[in-house]
Parts: sequence; C-alpha cells; structure tokens
Amino acid sequence: MSSGDVLSVDLKAQGAAMLEGKGGFYEELLDGLDDGVYFVDPMRRITFWSKGAERITGFKSAEVVGSSCADNILMHVDDTGRCLCTTGCPLEATIKDGENRSADVFLHHKDGHRVPVTVRVAPVHDRTGRIIGGVETFNNRSSQQSDLQRIRELEQMAYIDSLTGIANRRFLDNSLSSRFTDVSQAQGGFGLIMLDVDRFKKFNDTYGHDTGDQVLQMVAQTISLNCRPFDTVGRWGGEEFLIVVGRSKKEDIQELAETLRALLEKSGLTVEGQSLSVTASFGATMVRPEDDAHSLAERVDGLLYKSKESGRNRVTFED
Repeated sequence: MSSGDVLSVDLKAQGAAMLEGKGGFYEELLDGLDDGVYFVDPMRRITFWSKGAERITGFKSAEVVGSSCADNILMHVDDTGRCLCTTGCPLEATIKDGENRSADVFLHHKDGHRVPVTVRVAPVHDRTGRIIGGVETFNNRSSQQSDLQRIRELEQMAYIDSLTGIANRRFLDNSLSSRFTDVSQAQGGFGLIMLDVDRFKKFNDTYGHDTGDQVLQMVAQTISLNCRPFDTVGRWGGEEFLIVVGRSKKEDIQELAETLRALLEKSGLTVEGQSLSVTASFGATMVRPEDDAHSLAERVDGLLYKSKESGRNRVTFED
C-alpha cells in the first residue's frame, strides 16, 4: 500500500483513534508502510509517528511524539532553503481550510543531512465532520536510494570513497573522460560544479577530527541525495567535492548549484549539545569546445576560490 492509498481511505475513524492515542489495528497497518506517516492535533502537536517515519528521518517515535511541528524538528525547507515549518506549512494550511495538499520538500535527518521527500497532507475529521487535526505521509524521492546495483558495482571496482560512501577521485576522473567522449560524439554538453566546505579546519581544530569526518559525511549525503540519477557526485579530495552535471544547460547547472548551497546552509550537526552550521563555496561552469578534463577542472577550481574570496557560502558561475 502506498501513501496515496492511505490518503484515499476514510480518515475519520483511524484519525480520531490516533489523535486520542488509541493505535490498535490502524497503528499496525500504518507501521507496515514504507512511507512515513504522522498525525497531529489542531495545535500541530505530533500524536503518532510511524515506523516508516523513523526509517526515513532517523528520529524515533519517543523523540517526537508530543512535540509540535512548530518546534521545527524536521525543519522542512523548499529548494531555496526557505523554512516551511514556521511559514508556509502545508499541514497548518490544511487544518485551517480542509484541503488536501502535496509538495516536494527537503527534511532534516537526525544525522544532519537533507533528504528530498514528497509530502501529502490531509485533514482528520471526527464523526461529525469537524476537523480535529491532520495527517502527513512522506516518502524519500531520492533516485539513489534504489540504485543498489550501481553501488555494488562501484564498491567492487574500488570507486567508493571510504569515509563518505560516494564516488572517489578515481571514479570522477573516469566519469569526466567519458563525458568528453560523449561531447566529441555530439551527444550533448555537460557542466561541472566544485564545492569546498567553508572554514573546515575550524571543525577539526575546535571539535576534533571525528567531528570533521561527520561534517564531510553530512555534506556528501546532502549533495548526493539531491542530484539527478545521471549526475555524478564524488569527493575530489580533502573537503572538496565535485559534481559532473550531465545533459544540462547553463541555467540547470546554476539552479542545481544554488539549491545545493541553500540546502547545506540549512543543514548542520549537533555536537555536545552545540549546533554547528556548515556552509560551502561553489564554482560552476559549462564545458567549452576547447576544454579537456584538466582545463575544465582547473577553471571550476578557480571559480570556487572566487567564491571564497567574495565572502564564502556563494556560487560563482562562468558560462
């Protein structure tokens, strides 16, 4: 059963039961879904949190039930980085007007990275038809979650970065060579995005190398989960990451770089009770007819450092 099936069911009986803390059959049914499901009361306090929600977010039911959406636990943001939990919340709007809604948003995983999800929201009524809360279902829309065969192949060929779990420098070099072959055969252009974690040395010096490793893992997860299946995301070296953007126009590359920048800015880690924010500086460019792999990588690296010199946490794009 999918989340769409859940929303098509009459929510009056099970919704009221969940809001009153009476799970029973419906709790078992919803816990069996791959999608995440949670119920809120009229004040947007969470009254039920499914097993699917635990798997997708990393947050256990005991950590969120009783909290309010306004507490910004999942910290939903759109692709510009705008926080939806405090402004533009679909659940809040649905509780007010009774209309079903859906949206593609990015939630905050307990480990710090951003996960792209599709949320579907519906009102919950009592037996008289009065709205007494809302229900939201959500599913991970990252194409890379289902690409297990590709991951196994990369591991077998030693193309995976051991720390971050994404492609390593060797695989990125091969991917670039392959893209240039496509260009020579008139199969379309491509672009390159390079990013470097801002003030990374501070994380290592202040909080230790374990925290520095967590920062790199969080950045890797955020960018890899939010690229398309035909883009190649990898660790270029140290705190630098590279994205080979396939079959794209310059507007697509600019938009992707800005979206990733905004998502990283809204991500973060909690270390010893302290919230650590992470930003990155980006360079982005399209391939040129006269380019080879070396000249393209050298140019995007120069654009990245223009972003560093201009104040960090920004994208510098050159057509």
